[in-house]
Amino acid sequence: MPGNAGHCCFWPVSAVQSPHAPGAIARNPASWDTGHLTARFTMHAPETSNLVRFSSLTGMSLGIAAAARSVLSYVLLGTYVGIGALAHDLDFSIGWIVISTLLMWAAPAQVILLSTLSSGSALIEGAAAVSVSAVRLLPMVVSLLPLLKGPQVRAWQLITPAHFTAISVWVESLRLLPGMPREQRIGFCNGLGIGFLMFAVTGCVLGFYLAASLPALFAAALLFLTPISFLTSVARNSRILSDRLALAFGLIVAPALAYAKIELDLLWTGLIAGTLAYAIQRYRRAVR
Repeated sequence: MPGNAGHCCFWPVSAVQSPHAPGAIARNPASWDTGHLTARFTMHAPETSNLVRFSSLTGMSLGIAAAARSVLSYVLLGTYVGIGALAHDLDFSIGWIVISTLLMWAAPAQVILLSTLSSGSALIEGAAAVSVSAVRLLPMVVSLLPLLKGPQVRAWQLITPAHFTAISVWVESLRLLPGMPREQRIGFCNGLGIGFLMFAVTGCVLGFYLAASLPALFAAALLFLTPISFLTSVARNSRILSDRLALAFGLIVAPALAYAKIELDLLWTGLIAGTLAYAIQRYRRAVR
């Protein structure tokens, strides 16, 4: 219909039908000025790079806001108060503990590094111990990346989310990312990591300067806030059978391996519990 066609084009139908009208397009396609048409269409084309940048910044702001609302932020604050106090008692500087928090972003690894270096162990031994403890984060990164990848995502864009992937970021990302537009997810994950990191650094500074007034037992107890809160968060976010089974098997396997003094007990716990849960889930699907 002519009326509808006029609303679907950039130019009115009258201009197309009357080649002598000002700015009209000739009916003969061979006589069209393609450069002029390209310029006209380009004026109306969206700026893709600006839209992507805007989506990323929007996602980052949403991630920082989500971190501020999350109870895990305050758990991290309390945990890193204990780490800051530990660093002070072991004669590490405030600059050292803040930089290690920014670069390592893993409370258990920092405790390992603090204890190994303060005991006089070689630097290579501390680095090896920290690297082994970081293996537990690899499955989290692998499970999170499919939520972040997309046709427009480049490999270098995943480096920062991979660095920020700790248990806190992993738990909240799995809960919140599926309901977000894909173009905002990387920015959201980065914002979530930045928000949690700000609470962690604040806790380090507070713990370092309050170390003289904090009882040693209280400072040590703060370190247990993280595993307890993460356990309850994982239990709350376990929605399907395989998640619940993996958690249940992990609670059985982990104490047994620790009692037997098996090395890399956390890694083996994840492999055993996760494999059993996955196998049971596949069997249930097969028999249905």
